[in-house]
Amino acid sequence: MSTIAISTPSDTELVMSRSFDAPKELVFAAHTQPEHIRHWWGRGNPLDVTIDFRVGGTWRFVETADAQQHAFRGEFREIQAPDTFTWTFEYEPMAGHVAVERYVFTEQDGKTTVTSTTTFTSQADRDGMIESGMEAGAEQSYAALDAYLAKLKG
Repeated sequence: MSTIAISTPSDTELVMSRSFDAPKELVFAAHTQPEHIRHWWGRGNPLDVTIDFRVGGTWRFVETADAQQHAFRGEFREIQAPDTFTWTFEYEPMAGHVAVERYVFTEQDGKTTVTSTTTFTSQADRDGMIESGMEAGAEQSYAALDAYLAKLKG
């Protein structure tokens, strides 16, 4: 059973939402600081992380899985810690297919909901992402984040 709510409100958008048992500041840090991201992004596989966390700064993640490297990159467009950030997202082997992702963090009773809205340049790009197995990968990454947040909380 999926723990992520997924919807497609338009031909070029994909919205995912998931809650975590941790305060907003910690969940925001887990999404924006390399020392945290290495523990969960990419399903917990070995990950090289480079981040210049400022508007106009860039990021690049290289995940090693199944003896292959998968590289992703982008640029930060908006940062309002710990409420939201927006970055571009590009899978390097598919250069030129750049999506814009906005993450919003909301906290209630010590639990934080992360809602990401991804805007693709075309419906084909959005549908290709959905067909790539993105949902299963997101489920695995967020399960790894759950375990990591529990470890941090002690």
